[in-house]
Amino acid sequence: MSVVALKPYDFPMKDVRENFPAPLLYIGWEEHLMFCAPFCLPLPPDTPFGALATAVLPGIFGYHPDFARIDWDQVEWKKNGQPWKPDSAKSLADNGLTHKDAIRFRTPGLTGIKGSFS
Repeated sequence: MSVVALKPYDFPMKDVRENFPAPLLYIGWEEHLMFCAPFCLPLPPDTPFGALATAVLPGIFGYHPDFARIDWDQVEWKKNGQPWKPDSAKSLADNGLTHKDAIRFRTPGLTGIKGSFS
């Protein structure tokens, strides 16, 4: 549904990068309905992408029974809705991630608790 402003809608944006301790990154796990929406995390741009799987995501998704079974070499990634192949050795910034980007990962063979998504 579109919105029509009755008066000028001119104000400084509150969600600009400078207002956060680090760039915001949205991260979602496809086919896992226990998590209804991506998480939004402030992550330093020099964070190695590989650290997501080892240091960041376990604290967010780790309590899901499928998480320990993820084969990170088989994970399929999307960046802002498009297929994407990140380099785990490079930083978030070097992988082209910027403030308010959204990434999602799909784990082939894992489709939610007891296959609830399939």
